[in-house]
Amino acid sequence: MGKALSKLREVTQRAGRWLGLAETPTAPKHTNAIVSDRFDQMAWRDTYDQAGALRTLAEDLNDRYDYTQDLLSDVFLGAYKAAPQVREAADMDPSRAVNHQVIATMMASPEFTELRRETAGDAYAAAMAVLSQGEGLRTMLECARDAHDKAREQAAAQQAAAEAAQAVADALDAAGEHADDKGQVPAEQAAAVAEAIEQAQAADAAAAAAGQAAEQALAAATPGIRAAARAAIGEATEGAREEAALMRAWGIGPGQLERMDFDTRSRLAARLRSGRLGQFAELIGRFRQMASGERARRVEHAPGELVGITLGDDLGRVIPSELSQLGVPALRPVFAAKYAEARLMLYDSRGAQVTGQGAIIACVDTSGSMAGHREAWAKACALALLDQARTAKRDFVGILFSSAQQVRTFRFHAGASYDIATVVEFAETFFNGGTDFETPLSAAAELLAAEFNAEGRARGDIVLITDGHCGVREDWMREWNEAKAALDFRTFGISIGDHGRATAPGSVLDALCDNLRSIDDLTDTDAAADLFRVI
Repeated sequence: MGKALSKLREVTQRAGRWLGLAETPTAPKHTNAIVSDRFDQMAWRDTYDQAGALRTLAEDLNDRYDYTQDLLSDVFLGAYKAAPQVREAADMDPSRAVNHQVIATMMASPEFTELRRETAGDAYAAAMAVLSQGEGLRTMLECARDAHDKAREQAAAQQAAAEAAQAVADALDAAGEHADDKGQVPAEQAAAVAEAIEQAQAADAAAAAAGQAAEQALAAATPGIRAAARAAIGEATEGAREEAALMRAWGIGPGQLERMDFDTRSRLAARLRSGRLGQFAELIGRFRQMASGERARRVEHAPGELVGITLGDDLGRVIPSELSQLGVPALRPVFAAKYAEARLMLYDSRGAQVTGQGAIIACVDTSGSMAGHREAWAKACALALLDQARTAKRDFVGILFSSAQQVRTFRFHAGASYDIATVVEFAETFFNGGTDFETPLSAAAELLAAEFNAEGRARGDIVLITDGHCGVREDWMREWNEAKAALDFRTFGISIGDHGRATAPGSVLDALCDNLRSIDDLTDTDAAADLFRVI
């Protein structure tokens, strides 16, 4: 009895290692290198479903490489998550070893940190970063093609080793079933156990060799992956920054962007880049930034720009040297006497009060001679006036004009949200005809009259931006002056690129406008800065 049991015990001891492997449940390995929760996966899935370009990229990569959708998901989450974490390589399914190496390399690069400043928390920007790196991902996967093949062989070898371990357990179970009541195992079953153990040993050795080969192949591919990753990330970062700057230039805030689905935002970005004024986005952005700065500098109810020293009794404008007399007891009576006689030295200033209450109306010349930089400057100024109106809670009207029959009006009501597509359409509309002042200015006066009649608001502001000259009829001029007197609106004129000829005394623009200036340098946004302090 003891001898038979010893024989069964021997067989069991020899199979002990494989029994442990077969009986211990193996934790499933991860197929994604970035640690994520269900909300992260929902963000990825929603974006993937919306973005046809992402699906096209995945299909294209899948034609040549395996598990590329998992890779795209990792790249997206690495760019999207606030604090992405890369899993340990040991926790990954061996078949995804290349994906893990690609993501680990990307995440370790300083360029990826720069990219994430533009993409973190923004699913659209993260998806665009994935698309921007499409060619780079192809290069990385091509560099790692041998490593990927070795990883696949490793996965297969590990699966074979697991199956061989299970075969040992099955053979031992069969031997136990055939053992007699004395524990003696028939020779055939004992031999089956021994053969299963030998196969398991061979499979285990093959898995170890496959793992070593996979590691070596991955190490050999890493330099190429690193170089391709840095180049791809750099390109993606530049693209993300350019698009963010483009949106800011057009005054499109994060809140507006978040409400757009992927396709809408993608089409808008493409339109802004390739549209009529896409090349002038920087000028538009600088104009808006300048106007914002002027609004911040402006002090309501202040008399205007400092131009010198005068005498008076306005304590709010007393110069420092006069105020210093109050610190000397013997000079205080002198200060009091000057104050009583209005002889204190004061800062002198000039300027206009901010009196506008009605709409701000920009009449923009889109005749043929305005094409190019003149149009860009004019539209940039008009868009900055749109911002001015929104800030002041005033209506804004953009009137684009050329010949008498070529007029188009865009109205944006105070306090109401507006469709960015309408703003872009306003900026891109160009008639390319002749020049007529009467039609657009009459339309502007009629709008101000309607506003006054409906809501009682007067003192609107009209800004005429043109590079041209044209005559106006005397009877029309009389009607124009009567409308100005009745509605108390101001007219500002900007003559673009005319080297001062438009401001000559007696010119039509001089007669039409209360405040007229010429713009010769079309790269200079500060030339119109004072406009945003008085409107």
